[in-house]
Amino acid sequence: METLTGIDVLERDNFKPLAGQRIGLITNHTGLTRDLRTTIDVLHAAPKVQLKALFGPEHGIRGEVDAKVEDSTDRRTGLPVYSLYGDTMRPKPEQLKGLDALVYDIQDIGCRFYTYPATLGNALEECAKASIHLIVLDRPNPIGGIAVEGPVSDPEVHQFVCWHPIPVRHGMTIGELARLYNSERKIGAGLQVIPCSSWKRTQLWDETGLYWTNPSPNMRSLTEAILYPGIGLLETTNISVGRGTDTPFEVIGAPWIDGRSLAQHLNSVGLPGVRFVPIRFKPKSSVFVGVDCSGINISITNRSNFKSVQCGFHIAVALQKLYPGKWQVEKYIRLLEKKEILSKLAAGATVGELEKTYAAGLREFAAIRQKYLIYP
Repeated sequence: METLTGIDVLERDNFKPLAGQRIGLITNHTGLTRDLRTTIDVLHAAPKVQLKALFGPEHGIRGEVDAKVEDSTDRRTGLPVYSLYGDTMRPKPEQLKGLDALVYDIQDIGCRFYTYPATLGNALEECAKASIHLIVLDRPNPIGGIAVEGPVSDPEVHQFVCWHPIPVRHGMTIGELARLYNSERKIGAGLQVIPCSSWKRTQLWDETGLYWTNPSPNMRSLTEAILYPGIGLLETTNISVGRGTDTPFEVIGAPWIDGRSLAQHLNSVGLPGVRFVPIRFKPKSSVFVGVDCSGINISITNRSNFKSVQCGFHIAVALQKLYPGKWQVEKYIRLLEKKEILSKLAAGATVGELEKTYAAGLREFAAIRQKYLIYP
């Protein structure tokens, strides 16, 4: 059977959960039906549904902005578009006034520091304050709903790239995350999740039959999404992760890296499902723009046994070992958000030692996570 996302299921069921309601819609260019109509247009035309306002996350309502986003007006519907990635990161009380519910429809990629789940969390809090419902139109986790990887962030951390203490790769859909956030943070919002139909946790995006739409400007393929939890962790340090190239997150490099020695070192470890190829590249934007970099291409050879976060940690350990003093290891904390892991990494710990450090926290999260799962 073909996979249907939340918006497809909502339309199939004649929009019954939204009948007679005045709604605001949090969405972007990934809010699409299976046949590529926008959720904006579908809800705007839906009978007995009053679409009153639009809210856009990072990169804007059309997914084209790589900076702060301004309020605007939607060209096609004439509706106001309120930015949730500008002067404020959450809906304002005056923007919610007169609404009965907010609807959320954005494609996530399954990684803690992607910002769309933080937009979801902020919306839950504001809906609870305004006593209106939040209805999440669920979508598959494109990198699968089984694997859970990486350390759970330190509990005191609460920011836009770490909205709640969860592992780097959480293995949940956005609807499941909403259930977890609402309960574990005791938000108490009126929450309804419209589940996908015919999606199983074992399925990755290319097994759903759904079209791929870049969730953000530098997330251009399923391969890059699979790599992102491990490789994305590195990008707050002084290396390029391929932004400004044709293959973001598939390459890393810096002027001070020797790509051949780094590739040789990583290949000698024998990580399952991945090989490393030396490469030279010159980013056209972002870190080291216009500078010749040496580094590696990360080639997934078997995604069924490839572990993205483990791969990222092996690269981090190699950088610390091969380039002490050159790689700014202290900046790794920005997305890692686990002080104990950073301290051990800086002191020369192995990946096995790092994994033992956070294993208990990962098991605790797995037990909590189980309560909020929707799909088999």
